[in-house]
Amino acid sequence: MLDPAITSFFAERKEAWLKKNLKASMDEAQTREAQQQCEAAFSLSIWLPKAAKRAGQISMATHPCTFSHPSARKNKNGYVSSVIAKAERATDGFLRSGNVVVDTDALGNAAALDVYKFLTLEMTDGQQLLTHIQHDSELATQLLTLKDVTYLELKAGFVAMAESGSENVTSSKIKQVYFPVDDDYHQLSILTNSGMLYQLRKRIDTLRFSDEVKVLRDLKKKNEYSAQGFAEIYGLTTIGYGGTKPQNISVLNNQNGGKAHLLSSLPPQIEKRTLHFPRSNFFSESFRPYEYKDVFQALHRIFKIDYKNNKQLRNSRDARIHEVMDKVIAKMWAIRSISELQYNSESSQLSRAQKIWLHHDFTEQRENTDEWLDTLLNEISSWFASTYKTAVGKQAMILGEEERLHFLKMITQHKEALR
Repeated sequence: MLDPAITSFFAERKEAWLKKNLKASMDEAQTREAQQQCEAAFSLSIWLPKAAKRAGQISMATHPCTFSHPSARKNKNGYVSSVIAKAERATDGFLRSGNVVVDTDALGNAAALDVYKFLTLEMTDGQQLLTHIQHDSELATQLLTLKDVTYLELKAGFVAMAESGSENVTSSKIKQVYFPVDDDYHQLSILTNSGMLYQLRKRIDTLRFSDEVKVLRDLKKKNEYSAQGFAEIYGLTTIGYGGTKPQNISVLNNQNGGKAHLLSSLPPQIEKRTLHFPRSNFFSESFRPYEYKDVFQALHRIFKIDYKNNKQLRNSRDARIHEVMDKVIAKMWAIRSISELQYNSESSQLSRAQKIWLHHDFTEQRENTDEWLDTLLNEISSWFASTYKTAVGKQAMILGEEERLHFLKMITQHKEALR
C-alpha cells in the first residue's frame, strides 16, 4: 500500500492533467479514452522509469550557485559542483549551516521540478521519500520494484539528484576569494545558503504578517489595550533573484516568488550621552554651572540689599531658592530614568542617601523611610551654600548659620517632592 503522501501526489497530477486535456466538446468515448491515457501516464510502471531518467536534470544543493549568477551552473568545464553542506549542530553561537533546520534547495531544468517534489515528499514517518530510497527501506523497495526496470536502475536515477560530481568545478561568474593557508592559497567560491535565506524570510513574515500580529496591530491602531505586544523590524531590504523567471535560480527561490529579505547590517548610529548617572556625587556631576548660575546671581543681588526688612525682597529670595529646587527635582527624575541602564554597583561611590534617592532598586526604601531623606536635605543645604560662592565668585557674601538654616527650611518644603 502506497504512503498517503505518494497517493496524494499522483492524484493531484492526474487532476491537473485531466483539467488541461478534457474538453467540453468531447463525447463519452473520447472522455473515457483521455481518462485511460491519464491513468497510464501516471501509473507507477510508466511514470517512475521516466522520472528516474529526468531526476539527473535537477541537482539538490544547500548553496545553489545560481544565486551568484543565473548562468553560473554551466561553463566550459561542465556543470558547477552541487554543494550539499552536511555540518553538525553545535552550541557555538554561530548562525551557520547545521545550526538551523532548513529545506535543501534544488536547481536545474524547471521541467523536472515534479520529480524533485516527488522525492521530497514527507512520508508518514517524517522522512523524505529520497531518504527512504537512499537507505533501501521497505517502503522504497516496494515502490520501486517493477517488472520491466530493476530496483537498482530506478534507485540510481533518483539518487543522482542528491549526488555531487567527483571533481570540484566552480565558475568565473561566482565570486572568488583567495584565502592564505601556510605558504599557499585556497580558492574559495562564495555561495548563498538559500535554505537559511528563505527561512529568514519565513520568520520575518511571521513576525510581521501572522494573523495574531494583525490582530495586535489593529488593536494598537484603535488605541485599545492588549496584554501582549508585538515586534517590529525596521530597515528591511527586499532583494529579487531571477527577475521574471525565479524558477531559473532554484526551487526555493521560485516558491518564494524570487524575493528575499535582508536585515540591516549598518553600524549603529551612536549618540553621545547627554545624561550620565553620577558615580560619586549627584550635585557635582549632574549639574553644570550654566544651569544654575543666573539664579544664584539673582539671589546674590538680593543679598546685597537690606532684604531682611523688606517682605517683597524676602519673597523674591525664597522664589529663587524654590527655582533652584525645581531644577534639582527635574534633574532627579532625569537621573532616575537612566538608573537601571547606567548604574554600576561595583564602581559607584555615591553616598547611601543618594543611592536611595536616585536608583530604581531602592524605590520601596525611599518611600517608606526618612533617615536617608534627612541626610539628603542637609547635603542639599550645604551644596546650596557652596554653589552660591562658586557661581558668584569673589563677590559672594559671607553666609552664616542663619542663612544656612533658612536654606534648609526652604528646601524642607520640597521634602515629599524629593522622595
